[in-house]
Amino acid sequence: MNKMLFTGRMKLADLISANHELIGMLPRFGIPLGFGDKSVAEICAIHGVPPDFFLLICNVYSFDTYLPDIKDIINIDMSPLVPYLTASHNSYKNVGLPHIEYHLNRIADGMNNKYGTVLKRFFAGYKNEVLEHFLYEEETVFPYINSLINNEVNADFSIRNFEQVHNNIEDKLDDLKQIIFKYMPSNTPQGDSISVVLDIFHLSADLNKHTLIENKVLVPYVKSLEKK
Repeated sequence: MNKMLFTGRMKLADLISANHELIGMLPRFGIPLGFGDKSVAEICAIHGVPPDFFLLICNVYSFDTYLPDIKDIINIDMSPLVPYLTASHNSYKNVGLPHIEYHLNRIADGMNNKYGTVLKRFFAGYKNEVLEHFLYEEETVFPYINSLINNEVNADFSIRNFEQVHNNIEDKLDDLKQIIFKYMPSNTPQGDSISVVLDIFHLSADLNKHTLIENKVLVPYVKSLEKK
Protein backbone atom coordinates (compact mmCIF):
# COMPACT_ATOMS: atom_id res chain seq x y z
CA MET A 1 0.00 0.00 0.00
CA ASN A 2 1.21 3.50 -0.82
CA LYS A 3 3.20 4.91 2.11
CA MET A 4 1.76 8.33 1.33
CA LEU A 5 -1.78 7.30 2.23
CA PHE A 6 -3.51 9.14 5.06
CA THR A 7 -3.72 7.35 8.40
CA GLY A 8 -5.85 7.62 11.52
CA ARG A 9 -2.89 8.93 13.52
CA MET A 10 -2.63 12.08 11.40
CA LYS A 11 -4.08 15.31 12.67
CA LEU A 12 -7.23 16.00 10.69
CA ALA A 13 -6.03 19.57 10.15
CA ASP A 14 -2.89 18.20 8.47
CA LEU A 15 -4.94 15.87 6.28
CA ILE A 16 -7.16 18.74 5.10
CA SER A 17 -4.11 20.94 4.53
CA ALA A 18 -2.61 18.21 2.35
CA ASN A 19 -5.70 18.27 0.12
CA HIS A 20 -7.98 21.26 0.66
CA GLU A 21 -10.58 19.73 -1.70
CA LEU A 22 -11.49 17.41 1.18
CA ILE A 23 -13.07 20.34 3.03
CA GLY A 24 -16.16 19.78 0.91
CA MET A 25 -16.28 16.15 1.98
CA LEU A 26 -16.56 16.86 5.71
CA PRO A 27 -20.28 17.82 5.74
CA ARG A 28 -21.07 14.49 4.05
CA PHE A 29 -19.74 12.82 7.19
CA GLY A 30 -21.35 15.32 9.56
CA ILE A 31 -17.92 16.65 10.61
CA PRO A 32 -17.74 20.44 11.15
CA LEU A 33 -14.64 22.60 11.06
CA GLY A 34 -12.95 23.46 14.34
CA PHE A 35 -11.23 20.16 15.12
CA GLY A 36 -8.10 21.63 16.74
CA ASP A 37 -5.12 19.29 16.91
CA LYS A 38 -7.19 16.12 17.21
CA SER A 39 -6.28 13.14 15.06
CA VAL A 40 -8.45 11.67 12.34
CA ALA A 41 -9.29 8.74 14.62
CA GLU A 42 -10.28 11.05 17.48
CA ILE A 43 -12.55 13.22 15.32
CA CYS A 44 -14.15 10.18 13.74
CA ALA A 45 -14.86 8.74 17.19
CA ILE A 46 -16.48 11.99 18.29
CA HIS A 47 -18.82 12.05 15.29
CA GLY A 48 -19.50 8.33 15.07
CA VAL A 49 -17.74 7.83 11.75
CA PRO A 50 -15.75 4.60 11.19
CA PRO A 51 -12.21 5.92 10.66
CA ASP A 52 -11.31 3.20 8.16
CA PHE A 53 -14.22 4.22 5.92
CA PHE A 54 -13.42 7.93 6.29
CA LEU A 55 -9.80 7.27 5.32
CA LEU A 56 -10.89 5.12 2.38
CA ILE A 57 -12.88 8.02 0.92
CA CYS A 58 -10.14 10.58 1.62
CA ASN A 59 -7.48 8.37 0.07
CA VAL A 60 -9.53 7.67 -3.07
CA TYR A 61 -10.17 11.39 -3.50
CA SER A 62 -6.55 12.35 -2.88
CA PHE A 63 -4.37 9.72 -4.55
CA ASP A 64 -4.96 8.84 -8.19
CA THR A 65 -2.93 5.64 -7.89
CA TYR A 66 -4.91 4.32 -4.92
CA LEU A 67 -7.84 1.95 -5.13
CA PRO A 68 -8.74 -0.54 -2.41
CA ASP A 69 -8.78 -4.20 -3.36
CA ILE A 70 -11.53 -6.56 -2.28
CA LYS A 71 -9.57 -7.65 0.80
CA ASP A 72 -9.43 -4.04 1.97
CA ILE A 73 -13.12 -3.52 1.27
CA ILE A 74 -14.41 -6.54 3.19
CA ASN A 75 -12.28 -5.58 6.20
CA ILE A 76 -13.60 -2.00 6.30
CA ASP A 77 -16.78 -0.99 8.11
CA MET A 78 -18.86 -0.10 5.04
CA SER A 79 -22.05 0.76 6.94
CA PRO A 80 -21.74 4.50 6.11
CA LEU A 81 -21.39 3.89 2.35
CA VAL A 82 -25.03 4.40 1.34
CA PRO A 83 -25.54 7.37 3.71
CA TYR A 84 -22.31 8.91 2.40
CA LEU A 85 -23.34 8.51 -1.25
CA THR A 86 -26.80 9.90 -0.45
CA ALA A 87 -25.21 12.91 1.27
CA SER A 88 -23.03 13.40 -1.81
CA HIS A 89 -26.13 13.40 -4.02
CA ASN A 90 -27.75 16.00 -1.77
CA SER A 91 -24.64 18.16 -1.99
CA TYR A 92 -24.69 18.04 -5.79
CA LYS A 93 -28.44 18.64 -6.00
CA ASN A 94 -28.73 21.39 -3.40
CA VAL A 95 -25.38 23.20 -3.70
CA GLY A 96 -23.18 22.33 -6.67
CA LEU A 97 -25.70 22.25 -9.52
CA PRO A 98 -27.85 25.21 -8.38
CA HIS A 99 -24.74 27.35 -7.86
CA ILE A 100 -23.51 26.68 -11.40
CA GLU A 101 -27.01 27.10 -12.85
CA TYR A 102 -27.43 30.51 -11.21
CA HIS A 103 -24.19 31.87 -12.64
CA LEU A 104 -24.74 30.27 -16.06
CA ASN A 105 -28.16 31.89 -16.32
CA ARG A 106 -26.65 35.28 -15.47
CA ILE A 107 -24.05 34.77 -18.19
CA ALA A 108 -26.61 33.46 -20.71
CA ASP A 109 -28.84 36.49 -20.17
CA GLY A 110 -25.97 38.70 -21.33
CA MET A 111 -25.18 36.64 -24.43
CA ASN A 112 -26.56 36.69 -27.93
CA ASN A 113 -30.05 35.21 -27.53
CA LYS A 114 -29.23 32.23 -29.76
CA TYR A 115 -26.17 31.18 -27.73
CA GLY A 116 -27.76 32.08 -24.42
CA THR A 117 -30.72 29.82 -25.14
CA VAL A 118 -28.42 26.96 -26.20
CA LEU A 119 -26.40 27.33 -23.01
CA LYS A 120 -29.48 27.27 -20.78
CA ARG A 121 -31.00 24.29 -22.58
CA PHE A 122 -27.75 22.34 -22.52
CA PHE A 123 -27.32 22.76 -18.78
CA ALA A 124 -30.99 22.07 -18.08
CA GLY A 125 -30.72 18.83 -20.05
CA TYR A 126 -27.56 17.85 -18.21
CA LYS A 127 -29.11 18.65 -14.83
CA ASN A 128 -32.16 16.50 -15.59
CA GLU A 129 -29.92 13.62 -16.65
CA VAL A 130 -27.97 13.85 -13.39
CA LEU A 131 -31.15 14.00 -11.29
CA GLU A 132 -32.55 10.92 -13.07
CA HIS A 133 -29.24 9.13 -12.46
CA PHE A 134 -29.42 9.94 -8.74
CA LEU A 135 -33.10 9.01 -8.51
CA TYR A 136 -32.44 5.54 -9.95
CA GLU A 137 -29.71 4.94 -7.39
CA GLU A 138 -31.76 6.29 -4.47
CA GLU A 139 -34.97 4.44 -5.34
CA THR A 140 -33.53 1.18 -6.69
CA VAL A 141 -29.84 0.57 -5.95
CA PHE A 142 -29.51 1.91 -2.41
CA PRO A 143 -32.65 0.15 -1.07
CA TYR A 144 -31.34 -3.08 -2.64
CA ILE A 145 -28.03 -2.68 -0.81
CA ASN A 146 -29.83 -2.03 2.47
CA SER A 147 -31.92 -5.16 1.92
CA LEU A 148 -28.73 -7.23 1.51
CA ILE A 149 -27.29 -5.72 4.68
CA ASN A 150 -30.50 -6.77 6.46
CA ASN A 151 -30.21 -10.30 5.01
CA GLU A 152 -33.26 -9.85 2.80
CA VAL A 153 -33.33 -11.53 -0.62
CA ASN A 154 -34.37 -9.67 -3.78
CA ALA A 155 -34.26 -12.00 -6.76
CA ASP A 156 -35.46 -9.30 -9.17
CA PHE A 157 -32.28 -7.22 -9.00
CA SER A 158 -28.53 -7.62 -8.72
CA ILE A 159 -25.63 -5.20 -8.75
CA ARG A 160 -24.86 -6.36 -12.30
CA ASN A 161 -28.01 -4.54 -13.38
CA PHE A 162 -26.49 -1.36 -11.98
CA GLU A 163 -23.13 -2.01 -13.68
CA GLN A 164 -24.79 -2.37 -17.07
CA VAL A 165 -26.47 1.04 -16.97
CA HIS A 166 -24.03 3.04 -14.86
CA ASN A 167 -22.38 5.85 -16.79
CA ASN A 168 -20.08 8.79 -16.08
CA ILE A 169 -22.38 11.75 -15.47
CA GLU A 170 -19.49 14.22 -15.54
CA ASP A 171 -18.69 13.69 -19.24
CA LYS A 172 -21.09 16.35 -20.55
CA LEU A 173 -19.47 18.94 -18.31
CA ASP A 174 -16.50 18.86 -20.70
CA ASP A 175 -18.85 19.89 -23.52
CA LEU A 176 -20.24 22.66 -21.32
CA LYS A 177 -16.74 23.99 -20.66
CA GLN A 178 -16.06 24.06 -24.40
CA ILE A 179 -19.27 25.99 -25.06
CA ILE A 180 -18.24 28.58 -22.49
CA PHE A 181 -14.67 28.81 -23.80
CA LYS A 182 -15.80 29.32 -27.40
CA TYR A 183 -18.94 31.44 -27.09
CA MET A 184 -18.53 33.48 -23.92
CA PRO A 185 -19.09 37.16 -24.83
CA SER A 186 -15.98 39.28 -24.35
CA ASN A 187 -17.98 41.76 -22.28
CA THR A 188 -18.99 39.12 -19.68
CA PRO A 189 -17.65 40.17 -16.26
CA GLN A 190 -14.52 38.11 -15.68
CA GLY A 191 -15.59 37.35 -12.13
CA ASP A 192 -18.70 35.54 -13.38
CA SER A 193 -17.04 33.68 -16.24
CA ILE A 194 -13.95 32.52 -14.34
CA SER A 195 -15.97 31.61 -11.26
CA VAL A 196 -18.41 29.41 -13.16
CA VAL A 197 -15.64 27.65 -15.10
CA LEU A 198 -13.75 26.88 -11.87
CA ASP A 199 -16.98 25.60 -10.32
CA ILE A 200 -17.55 23.31 -13.33
CA PHE A 201 -14.00 21.95 -13.09
CA HIS A 202 -14.51 21.32 -9.37
CA LEU A 203 -17.87 19.59 -9.88
CA SER A 204 -16.46 17.49 -12.72
CA ALA A 205 -13.54 16.29 -10.59
CA ASP A 206 -15.85 15.55 -7.65
CA LEU A 207 -18.30 13.59 -9.80
CA ASN A 208 -15.42 11.65 -11.33
CA LYS A 209 -14.35 10.46 -7.88
CA HIS A 210 -17.97 9.79 -6.94
CA THR A 211 -18.34 7.53 -9.98
CA LEU A 212 -15.03 5.85 -9.17
CA ILE A 213 -16.22 5.06 -5.63
CA GLU A 214 -19.45 3.57 -6.97
CA ASN A 215 -17.67 1.46 -9.59
CA LYS A 216 -14.62 0.36 -7.60
CA VAL A 217 -15.90 0.32 -4.01
CA LEU A 218 -19.69 0.01 -4.01
CA VAL A 219 -19.91 -2.64 -6.76
CA PRO A 220 -17.32 -5.06 -5.31
CA TYR A 221 -18.73 -4.51 -1.81
CA VAL A 222 -22.25 -5.39 -2.96
CA LYS A 223 -20.98 -8.40 -4.89
CA SER A 224 -19.41 -9.65 -1.66
CA LEU A 225 -22.79 -9.23 0.08
CA GLU A 226 -24.55 -11.11 -2.70
CA LYS A 227 -22.22 -14.08 -2.26
CA LYS A 228 -23.10 -14.50 1.39
